[in-house]
Amino acid sequence: MSSKTSFPTRPLGQSGMDITRIGLGAWAMGGNGWAIGWGPQDDADSVAAIRRAVERGINWIDTAAVYGLGHSEEIVRRALAQMAPDARPYVFTKCGLTWSPEQPQAMPRRTGAPASIRRELEDSLRRLGVERIDLYQMHWPAGDGTPLEVYWQELLDLKREGKVRAVGLSNHNLAQLQQAEALGHVDTLQPPFSAIQRAAASDLIPWCDRHGTGVIVYSPMQSGLLTGSFSMERARALPADDWRARNAEFTSPGIERNLALADAFKPIAERHGTTVAAVAAGWTLAWPGVTGAIVGARSAAQVDGLLGAASLELDAEDMEAIADAIERTGAGAGPLRPPEDGGALPSNLFA
Repeated sequence: MSSKTSFPTRPLGQSGMDITRIGLGAWAMGGNGWAIGWGPQDDADSVAAIRRAVERGINWIDTAAVYGLGHSEEIVRRALAQMAPDARPYVFTKCGLTWSPEQPQAMPRRTGAPASIRRELEDSLRRLGVERIDLYQMHWPAGDGTPLEVYWQELLDLKREGKVRAVGLSNHNLAQLQQAEALGHVDTLQPPFSAIQRAAASDLIPWCDRHGTGVIVYSPMQSGLLTGSFSMERARALPADDWRARNAEFTSPGIERNLALADAFKPIAERHGTTVAAVAAGWTLAWPGVTGAIVGARSAAQVDGLLGAASLELDAEDMEAIADAIERTGAGAGPLRPPEDGGALPSNLFA
């Protein structure tokens, strides 16, 4: 895999990989037909989006086995097959969510059994068409009774065996993160983080910053709400097979607050000559300890609208304007602004 890029990069913790400030997320590329899909998606558009992102300089893709029940990984493989080996991006994927092909609409199971994780890895390697996965992450804490120490040790073993380059946790809390670190270093954490969903900034991100753990945040645009193109009409028109149609942030009263916050991003985007979506991602990247942000796109055109975040640097005035807008709209919960010294968060940072 290549890390060549013209965009600024940051070290991904202690993994030895330097990544661009944004990476392409492939959740929606899994399409519909499963429990947490985004509605219909054209595979050719997905491949074009991946190719455009890499051609423009994005050097990592984040996917998961469960996205589309394997389909997203297969789409990533199709895109990689069209690239020269030295031009391919880093590929990050996840384990720990399993499913039954006979019941595709059932919610995936949270599985931590070592034998399952090993099978999942082999399946991901085959679907992706790679010999080694650059970053392998436990998608959620196990729900099958497997202790964290057991599944985390399995990931550490896979890294030691050379099947994966780095290992990380997604959607784990601080106590779980500390528990894993006691066994072996957590290379990365992937929490949800946006100007609406800000909880990770209170404890997880500062901890990672102190312990050399890279942080790649997901949903920096809150699944479309902070793109500047979402609307009440679009929310009402979401198809039944789009998970957002059932989510509290996309229904009243939350959506009114969230769209008001997105509107407050517009003058900042205009000042920087970029998009609202880029400002939303740039806000997450302004926090000390955040290495990169995952941005989802369904087409090459959407990729073009997001690339500004790869080099955008929001200044103190921008961050203060956003903090004021969060307070004014009442959107979300959590810290309003990064600590000035990059250290512990004082109490007055919270809404």
